[in-house]
Amino acid sequence: MLGFVTAYLFIFLARVGDVSLDVVRVLLLTRGKRFLAALTGFVEVSIFIVVLNEVLRNGLTDPGKIIAYAAGFATGNYVGSLIEERLAVGYLSLQIFPPARLVAELAGCLREQGFGVTQVVGEGRHGPRTVLFVTLKRKDLPRVLSILEGLDTEIFYNISDARFIHGGTFPLRRGNGK
Repeated sequence: MLGFVTAYLFIFLARVGDVSLDVVRVLLLTRGKRFLAALTGFVEVSIFIVVLNEVLRNGLTDPGKIIAYAAGFATGNYVGSLIEERLAVGYLSLQIFPPARLVAELAGCLREQGFGVTQVVGEGRHGPRTVLFVTLKRKDLPRVLSILEGLDTEIFYNISDARFIHGGTFPLRRGNGK
């Protein structure tokens, strides 16, 4: 019986590992880190082949192996998303549409924190509107969102991935001066 449990646990954990690596690999590819993505893919597929061999051993007559494989896949997606969130690789483009009364205060606050802010006046449904554009490191998003929340919980904004950037102003890293 212990052999079955060990096999199920192995299948589950290996599948969690390879699917988590898959999520990270896709993240690396979308961020232009091809070499790291290739290395990650090598490890991912190596694990996949070993675990698939274990599942297929003696045919597909053991429902426990199938359940362990499927559960590992589902859990791996979840764990991979947590890893991706934690790594926060890359940059984001943030467009903020603050109420007119907060434009100067918000732009000033973000600039004080080291963020580059570009103000553009546009025309909205109800007249002139200032839009603030901020390109930031994904790791800095929680800090920027807390600034927005601190000023007004109803500020409208949207966030999109910025695949490649060149130049710009970003906060200095604390501790190493870079």
